[in-house]
Amino acid sequence: MLTGARRRALRDGDRQIDTAHLLHSLIETDPAVREAFDGGPQLARVLGYLVQRSIGYGLRWQGSVEDSGAVPVVRDPAADGWSPAALAVLDDALYRAASRGEARAAGLDLLAALATDADSRAVEVLARGGVDARWLADRVTVLTAEESRP
Repeated sequence: MLTGARRRALRDGDRQIDTAHLLHSLIETDPAVREAFDGGPQLARVLGYLVQRSIGYGLRWQGSVEDSGAVPVVRDPAADGWSPAALAVLDDALYRAASRGEARAAGLDLLAALATDADSRAVEVLARGGVDARWLADRVTVLTAEESRP
């Protein structure tokens, strides 16, 4: 999924992988994430917006750094190529997985983290697609709790 987000950012001409790239790649690669949208119309609208963005609709984002303010801007060379907001949601996804005793984050962990950062590009994409990000984050929390029950 991360490789797909990186490839999408390069293809789009963006300097950094942002939360919208993560969302797009996540939706394309994880069936559990697609099911979390609870029906086709919302998912179709979100994908439509993401495709429009990839063909130039989102050019206003090109060349800019996504920083939702969730974390201080990172100057770590290992973080090169990632927006501060994308790094924050990746950390949050790992935290969510660890809280369930999992060593690795699943797609639903990342989706919940993406939907929780209200100032991220992913949440803007969700809103334009008619998805209430809070509803989605709550739904994913319920789904991951159900999955972790014995």
